[in-house]
Amino acid sequence: MEFVHPPISKSVKTTHNATATIMSTAVADRPNSDSTSTTVMETVNGSHQFTIKGYSLAKGMGPGRYIQSDVFSIAGYDWAIYFYPDGKNPEDNSAYVSLFIALASDSSDIRALFELTLVDQSGKGRHKVHSHFDRTLEGGPYTLKCKGSMWGYKRFLRRTALEASDYLKDDSLVINCTVGVVRARLEVPKQFGVVLPSSDMGQGLKDLIDSEVGCDIAFQVGDETFKAHKLILAARSPVFRAQFYGPIGNNNVERIVIEDIEPSIFKAMLSFIYTDVLPDVHEITGSASASLITNMIQHLLAAADLYDLGRLKVLCEVFLCEKLNVDNVATTLALAEQHQLSELKAFCLKFVTSPGNLRAVMKSEGFKHLNQSCPSMLSELLSTVAAGDKILTSEQASKKRSLCSSVLAYDTNAARQLRRRT
Repeated sequence: MEFVHPPISKSVKTTHNATATIMSTAVADRPNSDSTSTTVMETVNGSHQFTIKGYSLAKGMGPGRYIQSDVFSIAGYDWAIYFYPDGKNPEDNSAYVSLFIALASDSSDIRALFELTLVDQSGKGRHKVHSHFDRTLEGGPYTLKCKGSMWGYKRFLRRTALEASDYLKDDSLVINCTVGVVRARLEVPKQFGVVLPSSDMGQGLKDLIDSEVGCDIAFQVGDETFKAHKLILAARSPVFRAQFYGPIGNNNVERIVIEDIEPSIFKAMLSFIYTDVLPDVHEITGSASASLITNMIQHLLAAADLYDLGRLKVLCEVFLCEKLNVDNVATTLALAEQHQLSELKAFCLKFVTSPGNLRAVMKSEGFKHLNQSCPSMLSELLSTVAAGDKILTSEQASKKRSLCSSVLAYDTNAARQLRRRT
């Protein structure tokens, strides 16, 4: 184990998952005692997968130089993986690759177990694994003294063996890292035996609107009619509150015609108002089409903005971020711009300017919609592309200039169209 202090920075997109497992239990052995307590020594475990593409381009960096994963969090602490293509020690003459896990938090004396795995990409499961989890450590878990402390192997694997193995596929490596942070948890006997049920308020209100009991307002939306309760609508939406109970509102109105929202969208919005959860769009649309469902959520977000339903807006934004792809990102970006949704807009811009995405997005029907509905966004998109990676190969730089020219052409055309309209 080594203690060094490399710089910690975020650079590579990765994912991680965390689970908890009980490692051991200690309890005082006192027969006939008046009270009891239990201390559980356990690890809070999390895993992180780090993929390195273009391994051959990393060779020759020199000993001591590394490729770093994104910083990820496990058990409340930040971590990062360091891969040294030419090894960590100059005296090894680049004969080995080195692999380490480092503490990236300003913390001290963190006790943990580790596992570093070089994944066999042939599917045979013959991974190269160095693990603390499958054996008992004589000295107990390792202690990381401070930020930058590392655990790993200077001679993780001979480079010649690596390059002739199934660990390397399509010039890419996959590294899995598991960290188990040790903690002590105190358990005391429960003083009660009543199980607290989960809230069923949403279900109760949903049953109320489904039964139409006590409804005092009807909405005509296209060819469909939806009944509801003014007080519930007013409690959930400032817009409905002003419409029914505001200074110029009308509490005696019994029927309202809605012209700018589709019936399925209005039904979904009412469902949220009564249940506080994103409605089942599969059930409402009767379709399993991903594009249709995304389109519905986009319209639902617009309706949420119209009626000032803040939580519904956020739920829709989260859904759209999770389902973002090259076919729908342009329409989602236009929606974010029109409704001033800064976080969704930033996420879309980052997605569009990611390597390999921009050209595909520009060929989509949604990009034509963006050009027509929000021509000013093309200038902002161009600025975002230009402010991308600072260090590029000549080939990458040439491709980026080509893409920037394409966006600029769209931008210039949009400006001409705008001048014609004005």
